[in-house]
Amino acid sequence: MTTDQTCPFPTKDADRNAIWDMLVPRDITAFVLADWSLVENDFAANGFYGIDAHTSPNPDDWTMAFPDLSAYRDTWLSQARASQNTEYAERLFDAVFAATKLEHIEITGDRALARKHFNGSIKKADGTEDRLLWKTHYYCQKGADGKWRITGFIGYLPNND
Repeated sequence: MTTDQTCPFPTKDADRNAIWDMLVPRDITAFVLADWSLVENDFAANGFYGIDAHTSPNPDDWTMAFPDLSAYRDTWLSQARASQNTEYAERLFDAVFAATKLEHIEITGDRALARKHFNGSIKKADGTEDRLLWKTHYYCQKGADGKWRITGFIGYLPNND
C-alpha cells in the first residue's frame, strides 16, 4: 500500500506545515517504532493535559485521562508497544497514515487548534482489523524558540465522517 504523504498546506505556510509534520508523519513514525524520544520535544512538559472523550458526544462522559505528560507518555508507549506485538497484514505506518487527515489548523497569534481525524482500518494477519474512527483536537503553542508544541488535547472524540 502506497500512501500520499504530502502536507495539504501550501509550502509557504510554515506554521501549518510545522504543526502538520509534528502531528502526522512524526507522530505516526514514533508510534510505529514505539520511540517516544522522536516526539517528546513536541510537547509542552509544563501544564500539559489530555482529555479522553470516549467517543461520546456528551462532554459529561469525558474524563481527565492524562493530567500530565508522564501519564500520557506511559499510555502512549503501552499502546505503541501493543501494536508492535500485533501481526498486521499491511504496513502499519501506511495504514495509520491513510486513516489520518489533518486539514484544519486554526492559528491565532501563538496558539493553534489542530483537528486530526481518524477514519480507516488496519488489516491484521488473522483476518480481523483494528478500526480507527475518532477525532482528536490538539492545542498547540508556539514558543519563544519558534517551535510549536502540544499543550493539550481532547482525544477520542466521535467521528461521523
